[in-house]
Amino acid sequence: MWNAILWGTIAASATMIGALIVLQFSIPKRIIGFIMALGTGALIGATTYELLEGALELSGFKEIAIGFLGGALVFTILDIIVSHGGGHQRKKSEGQSSNSEASDSGAGLGIFVGTIMDTLPESAMIGMSLIGGESVSLALVISIFISNLPEGLSSTVGLQRSGYSKKKIIVLWSFVVFFSAISSWGGVLLESASDSIKAIMSAFAGGAIISMVASTMMPEAFKEGGPSVGFITAIGVFISLWLHHL
Repeated sequence: MWNAILWGTIAASATMIGALIVLQFSIPKRIIGFIMALGTGALIGATTYELLEGALELSGFKEIAIGFLGGALVFTILDIIVSHGGGHQRKKSEGQSSNSEASDSGAGLGIFVGTIMDTLPESAMIGMSLIGGESVSLALVISIFISNLPEGLSSTVGLQRSGYSKKKIIVLWSFVVFFSAISSWGGVLLESASDSIKAIMSAFAGGAIISMVASTMMPEAFKEGGPSVGFITAIGVFISLWLHHL
């Protein structure tokens, strides 16, 4: 249990690190886009090599289809709901004018809820990778860490534009790290479940992550970084593959 909480906290701490960087320094949007692209590739690779491959070893394609497509659908529905409350601003690094929706406190809350929604399936992946006494997947932790860094960078800008103070922003990110650690621990609770359930839940987390990457990270990475983010994303996938086979 504590092992899962530890690694979940480490992976989620990147959001806090990103927030602290933004609060102290001005980061070029292009750099944020590049980091986001690297995190996108790393998450795609981790989902493919860690979650789906592991799920296929436990069960068949039917269970994977149920979990993977179900996770993507559930995340998409929740994303639509949260986005209507301003949560779509959680990946935007340019901020908004004072008259826009991002300046409303409701938008700031949407950013916070959306960020938690993004990090929970990622953290659950870490817990599930520890089932059966296995050592933590280094590829998984690093991939999630890389993806969480631009999340903290861009979301903090959105919270600042919504009028949140530095103290309040740090408190909110502390809650994000806490919930991520709990989510990682929750993944370990599936240890007594059947192989079919484990496969479905692993695929479910994978589907949610791919949906999140496609709807939030990829568009913003391209917007800020330009066409070169395609190559950087490929680097992220390769890094994930390399770490998986270390």
